[in-house]
Amino acid sequence: MAQNLMTPGVYIEEKNAFPGSVVEVATAIPAFIGYTERASKNGKSLVNKPTRITSFADYMELFGGAFSPRFTLTDPQEGDKNLVTLGGSEKAINYKDNHLVYLFNSIRLFFSNGGGTCYIVSVGTYGGKDGIEIKQDDLLGTGKDENGKPAEGGLLKLVKELEPTMVVIPDAVALGADSYDVYKQMLAHCAKMQNRIAILDVFDGYNSREDGEEDNVNVFREKIGTEYLSYAAAYYPWLQTNVVQKGEITFKNFDESVSLGDILPEERAKSLVSAFPTSADGFKEKLKADRPDVAEGDLDALLPAYIKNKESNHHLGLLATSPTYSALLDEIRAIMNLLPAAPAMAGIYTMVDNSRGVWKSPANVGLNSVIQPAVNITHDQQEDLNVNALSGKSINAIRTFPGVGTLVWGGRTLDGNSLDWRYINVRRTMIMLEQSIKLALRAYVFEPNDANTWVTVKSLVSNFLVEKWKQGALAGASPEDAFDVQIGLGSTMTALDILEGKMLITVKLAIVRPAEFIVVTFEQQMQKS
Repeated sequence: MAQNLMTPGVYIEEKNAFPGSVVEVATAIPAFIGYTERASKNGKSLVNKPTRITSFADYMELFGGAFSPRFTLTDPQEGDKNLVTLGGSEKAINYKDNHLVYLFNSIRLFFSNGGGTCYIVSVGTYGGKDGIEIKQDDLLGTGKDENGKPAEGGLLKLVKELEPTMVVIPDAVALGADSYDVYKQMLAHCAKMQNRIAILDVFDGYNSREDGEEDNVNVFREKIGTEYLSYAAAYYPWLQTNVVQKGEITFKNFDESVSLGDILPEERAKSLVSAFPTSADGFKEKLKADRPDVAEGDLDALLPAYIKNKESNHHLGLLATSPTYSALLDEIRAIMNLLPAAPAMAGIYTMVDNSRGVWKSPANVGLNSVIQPAVNITHDQQEDLNVNALSGKSINAIRTFPGVGTLVWGGRTLDGNSLDWRYINVRRTMIMLEQSIKLALRAYVFEPNDANTWVTVKSLVSNFLVEKWKQGALAGASPEDAFDVQIGLGSTMTALDILEGKMLITVKLAIVRPAEFIVVTFEQQMQKS
């Protein structure tokens, strides 16, 4: 009895009749790491500060818009796919160096596929810059500041954030072969945290496995390593999307080395290009001619709006007079809309978790804002992706089916040969159960390690698991078939364990597995009547 009864009277003492409850942790909170236009809130920098947002509008407010890439026209090289014919010769359209940034369009793809709350870790800004160099140290947070001291950021910043359950780094693919070093660190990070998984893309995943000298899928399997594979899922191929709209691409997306007046064959278009100013001084002279009533000192205030209006009119004029210009912009838009699949899958995970539960496999689900996969995979070609006896590393396919559309057609982790952790939903369900129970049991740290506490803890865990069984997360005709919770002296603990301050709990779970292969057997029988 807690009260010290010294004075005569009536005293009230309340006792808890029920054990504490386990609350299911959130399962669909991805963290995106990459470069943004800006990163500030109320005048304070958000660079390398994990920031929670709930909508695309939040992203735009805090991190700005897209990077405006520039494109060059070069003589085609082996493997180039973005080819156009100009003046009787073939040219390849390619990104200008340091102009390949994926995060912004990846966030758009995430939200269009059911995404919701997420974290953004901006590792650098490109606002006002001509280009941005993607650095491995920025993404991982292993670089140094101007004083030569370690500058913790990127992936390392997520160590202190407990809410994210997925990690996606879209800009990693811009590192080329070095992207696999980033992937290995992502796997190690997820295994250390034990509350999240990594969603990965195959570098060069827009090419078929037959293109080039190396099989991009086998290169992925060789370079991803062998550690912590159950904490990641990989997807192939990339996606041809429509998140970048037509109005977002103009003549300003051509590099300065590209002379539209030389490559556009239409005479009217050539005259428009030749008459268009190429400098601020040129625009100012035109403004003087168009507005003689404006004083010299007032021209600078009117100039920005004037330039914007002239650029818009110039773009519309070229579209109206030059089919070649329109075709070039369509090719650029197609290049910009070729995106890695991981951000879309983060949205799919979120949508499935919210509608069905984390225990439902995130597969056989259609993709939004996706025209088609970059590579058309057949039934036979997927066999090696899904089950590879040599490496044991499964890669999930995204396929198009006639009359159905583009579907996610795989639900395995990278640890595809493991009976324990083969399926994504099993790993993620286990993470949810582990973290939910772990947080609930914090209240019992330093409580008396005796039978009373053991009964309370067992009831707390069992009640939570019964609810999950009712919802369909656990397999079994009854709760006894679905799970088993053991705790107590002689069961999970010895007297020595109690002396050492250990409370040992054993939880056995029958998590539902997806029906990956459905086999229907047909057989004829004799007529019976």
